[in-house]
Amino acid sequence: MEMGSAEAHLPWALALFFIPLTAILWAILRRPSGRKLPPSPPSLPIIGHMHLMSQLTHRGLARLAAAHGGLFHLRLGLSRTVVVSSPAMAKQVLQLHDHAFAGRPTTASIRYLTYDLSDMAFANYGPFWRQIRKLCVVKLFSRRRAQSWDCVSSEVDSATSAIASSPPRQPVNLGEIAFNLARNVTYRAAFGSSGGRGEEQDKFIGILQEFSKLFGVFNLADFVPWLEVLDLQGIKKRLVKARSELDTFIDRIIDDHLASPKEGDDPKADMVDDMLAFLDESGAAGGDTDSAELAGSFKLTRNNIKAIIMDVMFGGTETVASAIEWAMAELLRNPSEMQKAQAELTKVVGIDRKVNEEDIDKLPYLKCIIKETLRLHPPIPVAMHEAMEDVEVAGFWVPAGTRVLVNAWAIGRMWSAWKRAEEFWPERFVEEEAAREMSGGSFELVPFGSGRRSCPGMRLGLYGLELAVAQLVHCFRWELPAGMKPEEMDMGDVFGLTAPRAVRLCAVPTPRLACPI
Repeated sequence: MEMGSAEAHLPWALALFFIPLTAILWAILRRPSGRKLPPSPPSLPIIGHMHLMSQLTHRGLARLAAAHGGLFHLRLGLSRTVVVSSPAMAKQVLQLHDHAFAGRPTTASIRYLTYDLSDMAFANYGPFWRQIRKLCVVKLFSRRRAQSWDCVSSEVDSATSAIASSPPRQPVNLGEIAFNLARNVTYRAAFGSSGGRGEEQDKFIGILQEFSKLFGVFNLADFVPWLEVLDLQGIKKRLVKARSELDTFIDRIIDDHLASPKEGDDPKADMVDDMLAFLDESGAAGGDTDSAELAGSFKLTRNNIKAIIMDVMFGGTETVASAIEWAMAELLRNPSEMQKAQAELTKVVGIDRKVNEEDIDKLPYLKCIIKETLRLHPPIPVAMHEAMEDVEVAGFWVPAGTRVLVNAWAIGRMWSAWKRAEEFWPERFVEEEAAREMSGGSFELVPFGSGRRSCPGMRLGLYGLELAVAQLVHCFRWELPAGMKPEEMDMGDVFGLTAPRAVRLCAVPTPRLACPI
């Protein structure tokens, strides 16, 4: 989060707000008698827990959970937040009360950059959101949509070929390779050939990176709403500029697609082609009823298409790239696990060819490695929900409008739920914990969320992750650079929408196959 500009304005902003409105705030935030909120850390008058803002990371929230339990609450300015940090409480929120917590909290930045919640990730739960989700599941991320899945294999091959052609005995930056691989896959799936490569792609990634910063920026107006008009931190100017640049870029791509339309069954059709089948240039989006079929009353505006594309780019780039890098980092830190994975690959695939799609389901230990990576390093460490109505959870009152943070990172490392919780031990999924799966039914393992707001692109993302890691492990022997020992590796992360490694992973590859790579 960008804290510097906020801190510069904080003293007088607090004076503007807190002194004259103390009595009003106290009346708004007092809870009705007889209703018990979840436990909370000690708070301060008026500002509540805003002095704990530095703890609102996956690690900081896990430390607070250790002291206050798997369900606790924080009061941040005018907003209430409930934090979920145990499998039992995750089941309450994501399954037993799934409908009540199907909302998404938003900020001023999110509302503006998603064209007033025109996307799927942050759209209000309701008939239109259900139709957008159906579009994503049935069309955009479907296994029948060959273009998306084929470009995964193609880009993985390009990445391994680039590594093979690098100078011998020299380290390569696996973090950069993973990011470029995930970016290229997502870009091709979304735009096909119309998006261009090189400078055009770099320009779009620059827009994406600014969006990412603005999504995570600390904005005083999110906690003190009437400060938004003052724009004390200059955030509004950045929002307008970023969205204007996105409009220019994607409007051109939409116009190119409209000029050369493709049928839905065209193997070269991309995600923009699929969405343009539902375009309504009049600006009226949505369906009239819950049963509106995709081919019937369901319509999209240009703003819907732009916002969904941003969902796809965020969901398919940073998350997959981070997971690939973390998997390789854990294998390099645990050489015996790398040896087990390569032994399985040699047995199933052999050393005379590379891994193909059909091999993946024959590699059970590789799948255990992927599950263990996602347990320790979930793509979205803290998932955001919002209570759409007053609800009672485990005997505690959670009022409507409360932000609910599900700390998947803390749940995956909970000592009472996992043996050797802090260790990278893939074999756990071969033994008694084998039944725990990642699709949302096992609340000890929720890297993709669960329930109505679970990730619709999970299957495509997992396919890219599994194939990339399998190919990297199969094609090369890996060593740490400059004689570094595994225990010397920096395994720190950086908190944001994702939690990537703090230090990019570099390693020395040596080809191990008897065929050209």
